Amino acid sequence: MSNSLPKQIVFVTGAFVHNNCWDEWREYFEGKGFSTVAPPWPFKEAPSAAALRDRQPNDVDLAELTLAEVVDSYAGVVSSFPEKPIVIGHSLGGLMTQIIVNRGLAAAGVAIHSVPPQGVFPYEFSFLKAGWKALGLFTSLKKTYLMSLSDWQYAFVNGMSPDVQKSTWEKCTIPESKTVARGGLTSQAAVDWDKAHAPLLLTSGDKDNIIPAHLNMRNYKRYPKNNGSIVDYKEFAGRNHFVLGQPTWREDADYILDWLGRQKY
Repeated sequence: MSNSLPKQIVFVTGAFVHNNCWDEWREYFEGKGFSTVAPPWPFKEAPSAAALRDRQPNDVDLAELTLAEVVDSYAGVVSSFPEKPIVIGHSLGGLMTQIIVNRGLAAAGVAIHSVPPQGVFPYEFSFLKAGWKALGLFTSLKKTYLMSLSDWQYAFVNGMSPDVQKSTWEKCTIPESKTVARGGLTSQAAVDWDKAHAPLLLTSGDKDNIIPAHLNMRNYKRYPKNNGSIVDYKEFAGRNHFVLGQPTWREDADYILDWLGRQKY
């Protein structure tokens, strides 16, 4: 091991949002000397969220996408670099980050407000209220799910002004695969909890409805502390699920940078 900080970062996008949610983060980290990529999911290649919304109801390929296929697409990107990169993911992208770290592909991982792996059951009422429609129970899996503005206001941007809530919905919200959402409750979301792994940081926010801090804490506690692996946890005050775009996002990014700088690689 050494203290040489890897300089490549792969940002992993969560569900419901366009990968442009990482634009400011990419610019910020690149200003700190990193090279970054934020690849879209399969069948989400488009310059804007509006362009993806315009594909409904003909986005059948996206509707049939599975979580395993999305994870494998990111694992392929991560594995393409000559040295293991840092992987940073948000929400469902945080779950995928945990899986990629568990596979031994990353130099370090940061899971921001992460969906938990299989084995940590999300029983919190606000999680169920914010996310149950994405499962699409009793609806066709051939059709994608698009979060309404009112659901976006509750699940992502609670506490923000109505104008910001609407503008962020227009900029970020995209159709989603119900098959991927269901995959988060299956073995596709499994990790080997006892396996040694690269340093992993989990963060949460006390205002997050869809991934409450209590759920993040249970995720963190599920990792054993006796296998020599680093697993750290940080709860931020005032953060909802739109943490990547809140005015405080640089504080979160700086905390992550500091944490990364203290690890051994």
